[in-house]
Amino acid sequence: MKTKGLFRTLAAIALLGIAHFTSAQEIGLQMGSFRDLLREDVRTAFARMKELGIRELEGGFARGMSREEYKKLLKEYDITVVATGIGFDRLEQPDSLKKVIANAKDLGASYIVCYWIPHDGDNFTFEDMKRAVKVFNEAGKTIKESGLTFAYHPHGYEFRPYEGGGNSTMFEYMMDNTNPEYVTYQMDVFWIKNPGQDPVALLKKYPTRWKMLHLKDRRFGTPNNPNGRQDKESNVVLGSGDVGIAEVMKTAMELGIKHYFIEDESSRALEQVPQSIAYLRSLKL
Repeated sequence: MKTKGLFRTLAAIALLGIAHFTSAQEIGLQMGSFRDLLREDVRTAFARMKELGIRELEGGFARGMSREEYKKLLKEYDITVVATGIGFDRLEQPDSLKKVIANAKDLGASYIVCYWIPHDGDNFTFEDMKRAVKVFNEAGKTIKESGLTFAYHPHGYEFRPYEGGGNSTMFEYMMDNTNPEYVTYQMDVFWIKNPGQDPVALLKKYPTRWKMLHLKDRRFGTPNNPNGRQDKESNVVLGSGDVGIAEVMKTAMELGIKHYFIEDESSRALEQVPQSIAYLRSLKL
């Protein structure tokens, strides 16, 4: 009960500045941020989203609930599923890919997002990257022909150099060799910062490739690493960490990016998400 009361109080605070965010750019939520509430009761979770002014969601269908019941709740609470995920292995399998496409359309999603390129432990190789580029181009073409858009979500291990690449990274190779017609990108600003990269610089370098953002801040003093892993408790309220959220948002909105999903993987997500929303509203962008 104490958690719910705090959540409602913070929701009210967040809504004080709701008018400052333009209608063309919605503050959305990555479904995992409300994992505890969703496990408890989907309706309760959606009611909290409505209190916070959240109208866009990234995720899939809820476990333990029929598809029709879930879609009915989405409509009731005026929530749109913008993006849903896909595993890399399913991108490689035509029949499995067709099922994911059908599932995304059933949800009403516009984007299908892949979050990880398979590799051995922390040993991400150039062969892994070349395989991914091929798969992304082929699957992205199929997804586009179905009327949807494919996006890849980097996690940081892509920024390693590779033999024969000179000063280039595998990330640059990926950007240069994926077809912009078929492959777009979702920037998780935390996972760009984590290997020591600059989210604002990369937004500006590839202004037409980024279509969505995951908004997540990182506790000051957190050490960088190129492995796509970090302590989940280093997720802090937006604006209180070292990512530089204000400048990220300014740049992204100038570029016309429309979809922003707060993702909080910490154990404090229920308390932090409303505070993060309040911070975003205070930016008056």
